[in-house]
Amino acid sequence: MNYEEASKVLKANGQEHLLQFWVRLDRNTQSSLLEQIAAIDFREVERCQAMLKGAPADAGSPKKGNPTAPRVSELHGAELRAAIAAGEAELAAGRVGVLLVAGGQGSRLGFDGPKGAYPIGPITGAPLFYFHARKVLALSRRYNTHIPLYVMTSQANNADTVAHFEKHGWYGLDKRDVIFFAQGMWPGMTADGKIILDAPGHVFMSPDGHGGMLSALKANGCFEDMRRRGVKTLFYFQVDNPLVNVAEPAFIGIHTLDKSEYSLKLCAKRSPREGLGMVVRRNGHFDMIEYTEMTAEMNNRRTADGDLYFKYGSPAIHVFDREFLEKEAAKDMPLHLAHKKIAAIDRAGRKVAPSEPNGYKFEKFIFDILPDAKRVTCVAFDRRDEFAPVKNADGKDSPASCRDALRAKWRRQLAEIHIAVPATMPLEIDPAAMYDGRDILNNGFLLRNA
Repeated sequence: MNYEEASKVLKANGQEHLLQFWVRLDRNTQSSLLEQIAAIDFREVERCQAMLKGAPADAGSPKKGNPTAPRVSELHGAELRAAIAAGEAELAAGRVGVLLVAGGQGSRLGFDGPKGAYPIGPITGAPLFYFHARKVLALSRRYNTHIPLYVMTSQANNADTVAHFEKHGWYGLDKRDVIFFAQGMWPGMTADGKIILDAPGHVFMSPDGHGGMLSALKANGCFEDMRRRGVKTLFYFQVDNPLVNVAEPAFIGIHTLDKSEYSLKLCAKRSPREGLGMVVRRNGHFDMIEYTEMTAEMNNRRTADGDLYFKYGSPAIHVFDREFLEKEAAKDMPLHLAHKKIAAIDRAGRKVAPSEPNGYKFEKFIFDILPDAKRVTCVAFDRRDEFAPVKNADGKDSPASCRDALRAKWRRQLAEIHIAVPATMPLEIDPAAMYDGRDILNNGFLLRNA
């Protein structure tokens, strides 16, 4: 794209101001700005503008109606054994892939770099990426297969994430089985639908949300890669939770047996107002209600036996049918907007940090495809075993609380096979050596202590 082409496109879309400082820019900045303009999808910009004007971004999404709690399965006995057998068959046949959402930075933790590179190992300081990748390696070894790991990055951390995996030897995985792809970026806008410049030659852009993985998978050829490998089922999770049982056979199995298109692991909330999305049924569909949209009545509603009616929240641990995702990738997803403080330039081209929200960011959320799923499976799990996210620098959901949860889980796993570890003993276990207690019994394990 050259200047004339950019000017024509911008004029047609009412965004001519993006070139107002053109003559002040050096050649490199001019080239970079033209690349940004060429990458903007103005059809999507129109959707964002319509949303700002109050028009529905997705009139077909069933957001109205009385929500009810869904059926949540608790796997035990014969049902659990059948699920494990079915999941193991899928893993051994190479029909399972893993998708790790890792587009964030570690800035909230005071860490400069991709959040997945944050050191979380209680003894070694091994990063979050290590715990996820080594679990994929453990399953690949157990079932004598190659499980592809698709890592969704962002433009801000893609290069650093790839360099991190290269530096650490891909954590033992075949580098051909680790596929990186960056999520999309959308421009921020003012209330009147004008795209924001945060420098005279730079458009303010922000990631398009975890729902952006669908368009990113499609644009980067990942669906084609999955088809070539024979992947039919995709396990999805987020980088900040090192406790998660990656591609757990029972979860893969129940998804397969139910012929589900979208399966979710759900955990009991710690309190009525905990910040977890809630899966509900309404208008004959499954749907997700964000915790910010839950009313006080919904948060506190009780069953006849005194339990919370909306008891189970979603920590973003999902399994998807690949064909379902491909169909959804061909559709426009609903948009969500957030009113934010966005540093922008004034008429003189000077950068100004606002004291109040002055612009809007737009995101897509993966759970917005939930109403389209014809079959949905919800499975309960014990949060002690799979959910200890690293979100805050201190206190709840912090590195300290996560390390405590990791040590406690390892002690429970060892205790199940009659190996007692004193609570005062420093402990860290390589996930590739111990995905669960079965690995200890069959293959031995690596236990690290100070």
